[in-house]
Amino acid sequence: MSTAIVECISSLSVIAQQLRRLPWILESGFPKMPSTVMESDVPRIFREPYIQTGYRPINQNWKYYFLSLFQKHNESVNVWTHLLVALAVLLRFRAFAESETFSWETMSFPLVIYVLSSLTYLTCSMLAHLLQSKSELAHYSFYFMDYVGVCTYQYGSALAHYYYSSNQGWYDVAWPFYLPGAAFLGWMSCIGCCYAKYRYRRPYPVMRKLCQVVPAGLAYILDISPVIHRILNCHLDSCTDMSFWFHCLQIIFFIIGAYFFSCPVPEKYFPGCCDIVGHGHQIFHVFLGLCTLSQLEGVLLDYNNRQEHFRVRYSSGYTQMSCISFFLLILSSAVSAIYLQQKIKKQLAEKDF
Repeated sequence: MSTAIVECISSLSVIAQQLRRLPWILESGFPKMPSTVMESDVPRIFREPYIQTGYRPINQNWKYYFLSLFQKHNESVNVWTHLLVALAVLLRFRAFAESETFSWETMSFPLVIYVLSSLTYLTCSMLAHLLQSKSELAHYSFYFMDYVGVCTYQYGSALAHYYYSSNQGWYDVAWPFYLPGAAFLGWMSCIGCCYAKYRYRRPYPVMRKLCQVVPAGLAYILDISPVIHRILNCHLDSCTDMSFWFHCLQIIFFIIGAYFFSCPVPEKYFPGCCDIVGHGHQIFHVFLGLCTLSQLEGVLLDYNNRQEHFRVRYSSGYTQMSCISFFLLILSSAVSAIYLQQKIKKQLAEKDF
C-alpha cells in the first residue's frame, strides 16, 4: 500500500513539474504580442476622436494582427460583434435551409442573395477593424473593402424587401425603378464613402461626413421603403404577423445605430474612459448587428408566409437579372474602390520618397 502511495506522489510530482513548464511551453509556442500604445504613438490617420489608448502598433507582421483577435485593444469589440453576428446569421440560415419550408429553387434566390450580402458586409467589416492597423495602405484598403461590403448588403436587403416583404400597393408603384435605383444608390454609397476616405484627412471636415451619410442615407430610405409602406398601412393589412414586429425592430435598431455612428458619444463626454469598451462606434456595431438579426427573422417569416406575393411578381428573366445584378454591383464597386486605392498607394509612395 505504501509503495502505491509513493508511486502516486511521484506521478503527481512529475505532473507538477510539467505544469510549471506550461507557461514556458505556451510562450514558446505563440509569438509574444506587442502591448497596445497611446494615440501619440500611432500616425494621425489611425487616431479616433476622444480615444486615447488601446491602439495597436503599426508595421508588425500580419500574424500579429490576425492574432490580435484575442488581444484586448480598442477595436476588439468592433471585431467580435460582427464576427458573432456573422456566425449567428450563418447558423440561423443553415437551420432554416434544412427545414421543410425551404427549397433551392428560383423563389429562394433573392433570400440566398440577401443572406450572402449580410455575411459579406459582416466579414468585410470584421476584417477591416482587425487588420487596418498594419499600415496606412492597409488602413485605406481594408476600409474600402468594408464600403464594398456595405453597398452589397444594401442591395441584398432591397432584394429581400422587394420580393418578400412589400405590399401590393407599394409594388404597383415602385417596381419599375426600385431595384435599379437600389443598385445605383448602393454603388454611389460605396463611391461616396471611398472618396471621403481618400479626399479628407484628420481632423475631418463636415463635408466628409456628408459624402458618407447622404448617399448611404438615400440608399437606406429607398431600400427600406417597402417596409415603411407596410408599417404605415398596417391598418389595411394584418398587424398581428410576427414578421411585422421584427421589421419594426430592425428600423428602431438602425436609427439608434445611425445616431452612434454619426456622433462620438459617450467618449466625447468621457475622454479616455471608453477606449476599450463603450465608445460610439462599438455601440453602432451592436445595434447594427441587432438590426441585421431582426431583419433576417422578418425576411424568413415573410418567405414562409407571403409566398403568394412572390408568385404574383415572379418573372424568370427579371428575377434572375435582379440576382445577377448583385454580383455586377460587387464588381463595379470593387473596381471603383481599387481605382481610389491605387491613387492612395501612389500618394503614399510619393510621400515616402
